[in-house]
Amino acid sequence: MAATHGSAAQHHTRHSIANTAEGRRLEETRTGAPWRLWGPYVSDRQWGTVREDYSPYGNAWDYLPHDQARSRAYRWGEDGLAGFGDEHLFLCLGIALWNGKDPILKERLFGLTNSEGNHGEDVKELYYYLDGTPTHSYMRMLYKYPQREFPYARLVEENRRRGQNDPEFELLDTGVFDGNRYFDVEIEYAKGAEDDILCQVTVTNRGPDTAAIHVLPHLWARNIWSWSQVAEKPVFSGHGDGSVTTFHPNMPVMRFTCEGAQELLFCDNDTNMRRLYGMPNSGYAKDGINDYIVNGDKRAVNPAKTGTKVAAHCRAELGPGAEARIRFRLAVVEEGEAFGAVMRKRRAEADEFYNGVQFAMDDADARMVQRQALAGLLWSKQFYLLDVRTWLRGDPAQPPPPRNRLHGRNWDWGHLYNSDVLLMPDKWEYPWYAAWDLAFHCVTIALI
Repeated sequence: MAATHGSAAQHHTRHSIANTAEGRRLEETRTGAPWRLWGPYVSDRQWGTVREDYSPYGNAWDYLPHDQARSRAYRWGEDGLAGFGDEHLFLCLGIALWNGKDPILKERLFGLTNSEGNHGEDVKELYYYLDGTPTHSYMRMLYKYPQREFPYARLVEENRRRGQNDPEFELLDTGVFDGNRYFDVEIEYAKGAEDDILCQVTVTNRGPDTAAIHVLPHLWARNIWSWSQVAEKPVFSGHGDGSVTTFHPNMPVMRFTCEGAQELLFCDNDTNMRRLYGMPNSGYAKDGINDYIVNGDKRAVNPAKTGTKVAAHCRAELGPGAEARIRFRLAVVEEGEAFGAVMRKRRAEADEFYNGVQFAMDDADARMVQRQALAGLLWSKQFYLLDVRTWLRGDPAQPPPPRNRLHGRNWDWGHLYNSDVLLMPDKWEYPWYAAWDLAFHCVTIALI
């Protein structure tokens, strides 16, 4: 009887899903519609990963630490806060924040390396994946950003001091959120069409005093040009109306707009050779927007308003409980459906979809827990690129890596070439894949 009932329930679920707008999009993907062309495929952490490690002895954490991430172009992927991109990350969207006190822009999640954490690597942030649909027509997450200076050094020092039998020293333990002096930053993505990406950022001051917040929606191109002598470099061009046009050899021409931006800031997704190696830069380096906002360095961004990385700078003063809303859009078409109408429709369609999935669940709390768990799964997709043979031997346009790499880590995996979107158990602490975990993912994601 149980098996029969389960089969009937599964049939009812499939039927309920099929009759929803999201269900119809899923069906269209099976006949070639590219509804999954764009998604949350940007990793939460690319720095300190094995793919980016070109050291002689395989010490990935030390070779590309968090402190270098803002200044150094990645070879095999990208990372960002609330990142969204196409299935090859040729173009990436993300959010950067600044509270006026931090020493750097908050462009990516911070955490500890294996040697720094008393229990190994560990992300030290507060963020929550709240909702999502399988075609990524609607996605929502929440990030909590302190109004005080982010305690980077204290997190490292205190956790390094503690032993394995001690509890971990977490972000909340630092007191940085005391008195509710933080911002809730809610990020929502919605698709007007397969190649029409909308994002709404809602920032709420949870603290007792007026506080300033800088929100910088980012668009950048993954660096595909520094590794080959023949690769074509993309170009972003800013216009007088506040829009940006992207010209990319692997993508259609697209238009980036941001409502209410005070200025557009341009640089290139290139390594800052001066900061890291004491060598001259040939242009405006990857951390140029950071240096302009945090350090007031006007020379760090391109006055010609071109590059391969652009941020729309939005600043707000928020009283206690007040909120600011920033909307930006990246689309192939000039005019799509109105922003607000698309966002409302996709939210309603997400509710409709999960009502179909959860038709047999009466408990409201259980429905919420399951929906958020599935959102976490959907947000944990990541573009995973790795050609082991090239990784071992190095790139034509770069200095050759140490020869002992040819007999070190992964030397016998020369057959492995990956260029795909994969589900990660965790896009920060686990930015790689394993068959065991993928098997469990298959069981879970089959539900939706």
